[in-house]
Amino acid sequence: MTYIRPAFKHPHLPKNQIGYTAKDYEGSLSTLCAGCGHDSITAAIARACFEMNVQPHKVAKLSGIGCSSKTPAYFLGNSHGFNSVHGRMPSVATGANMANRDLVYFGVSGDGDSASIGMGQFVHAIRRNLNMVYVVMNNGCYGLTKGQDSATADLGSKSKAGSINPFQAIDLASLAVELGATFVAQSFSGDKQQLIPLLKAAMNHKGFALLNVISPCVTFNNNPGSTKSYDYVREHVEATGTVDFVPEKSEILHSQEEGTDKYVEMHDGTYLKLHKLDQHWDPEDRISAASALQHARAKGEILTGLLYVHTGHPDLHDVLGTAGKPLNAMLEKELCPGNEALQEVNAGLR
Repeated sequence: MTYIRPAFKHPHLPKNQIGYTAKDYEGSLSTLCAGCGHDSITAAIARACFEMNVQPHKVAKLSGIGCSSKTPAYFLGNSHGFNSVHGRMPSVATGANMANRDLVYFGVSGDGDSASIGMGQFVHAIRRNLNMVYVVMNNGCYGLTKGQDSATADLGSKSKAGSINPFQAIDLASLAVELGATFVAQSFSGDKQQLIPLLKAAMNHKGFALLNVISPCVTFNNNPGSTKSYDYVREHVEATGTVDFVPEKSEILHSQEEGTDKYVEMHDGTYLKLHKLDQHWDPEDRISAASALQHARAKGEILTGLLYVHTGHPDLHDVLGTAGKPLNAMLEKELCPGNEALQEVNAGLR
């Protein structure tokens, strides 16, 4: 049995603006359980990259340990990838990003990988505003070790084994807003119409972009009583509004109902279009975003969509004043400017 996709592709497949077909953004065949929400997320990432005309070799995929961390093998097979140890993906992503700022960085993690052993790493990646898309595939359990509750399992939720979770859940989206993440969104793996535009916007955001995606585990956490099951999420999801991504130089059309649409400009001139359902929620107001999340949680709802965005904060490269050219593109004379330059640096530190 092989998990490699056949190399054949139809000669007349539609191509994007840079000449790639959707098949060029695929990876190997998934070995996850049939129906796993994680596969829907990887399909959305592949589609977003295709539609955004991203060159596959310009993408770096990084992950830790867990079902979610296996998924980088299942999309963009011709991109760079590194599967690190449990909870340590942000450190690897930071090092890679500092060495080569020209790549699009996808950090793929899970609720155990980020909310438990990797919590400290997750926190500091936000604090440093590392320029990356950080996708959490959140299923509320440890799927690789037979379904124990993770730190994101809701208080009172019931596992497949019948035990009731006695602990409060860690809300990664609320935590990210509190810590000052500059892009925070939440979605559901079964809602590709919402997820794909959010992924596009996250890729065009300069800084740390979190997408916390509820992704039900069909094997261990899709039972009655689970708050991460398909049925529960579909019955309790509440969207901030419909989301669309407006590419650079595309015409922007105004809504007929004045005041219901909002355009958030990204760093490269693209726009994220929001059709607001709640007139009292402002995605550029951190307090408003935090309040919306808490109100939804109090009502037992899962709030999805773009929750908060701030486009004016410098990313880690800006803060550290790093070189504009990737280290792997520099010549020896640029990396080692000589003794005189070293003496000048030393003199400035005395």
